[in-house]
Amino acid sequence: MREPLSVVVTTFNNAATLERCLASVAWADEMVVLDSGSTDSTVDIAAARGARLFHEPFKGYALQKQSAIDKAAHRWVLLLDADEALADGARAAIEAALQAPAVAGFRLPRREQVFWTFNRAGVRLNTHLRLFDRTRARMNAVPVHAAPDTREPVATLRAAVFVHYGEPDIATKVAKINAYSTGLVEHKRGRRRFLFARLVLYPGVFFLRQYLGKRWFLDGWAGFINAVSAAYYVFLKHAKAYEAQRDPEPPRDDA
Repeated sequence: MREPLSVVVTTFNNAATLERCLASVAWADEMVVLDSGSTDSTVDIAAARGARLFHEPFKGYALQKQSAIDKAAHRWVLLLDADEALADGARAAIEAALQAPAVAGFRLPRREQVFWTFNRAGVRLNTHLRLFDRTRARMNAVPVHAAPDTREPVATLRAAVFVHYGEPDIATKVAKINAYSTGLVEHKRGRRRFLFARLVLYPGVFFLRQYLGKRWFLDGWAGFINAVSAAYYVFLKHAKAYEAQRDPEPPRDDA
């Protein structure tokens, strides 16, 4: 016997990806969908899949996800975005892990859509805390990239891969970079220390860490473009924070 599992998803106009998301977790004990005013067929898809459906105005990433988590009927929660889905084999790994789990949660590897392809074998995947005991973890307050957090021990389920279908083309990637970097301005405000390194040196270091360290070069040109984009994002979020906090120049007297 395993711990019962609630899958939790927040939505807003996700008709293009929600069916795939919910189909990948149809075996769970319940699915909770919290929608924030979709005008497409998102709500119909959730209802057809038998999800427990709730409606609330969007309150910010962290508060919205925490509200959805709080609505789960079971202690153990699998938190997914509507543009994510479990890969083949993940179910067996999750169900085995939920048999008398000795930790507060599990980090799962995420395979990324990289424009016209997906991370290839050999790329080092980032892991994210997505499977957890909701009584021992809560969403943090980081804007844009809010995530579950706990001070208790967690483990990593390497076999429980989930796939992110969020960036099908370069235009989508660039739009996210611009929006996310703006959303982080307040969080980064006031970080004047090491400004030269943050703006001049760190983007290049970050490119090498992703392209070589995480082996994004295995993804071909898509991996190279993705690494350059990631380095630009690192630069842009610090540049916007600097712009927001700098003292305005006094008006010039050209008379």
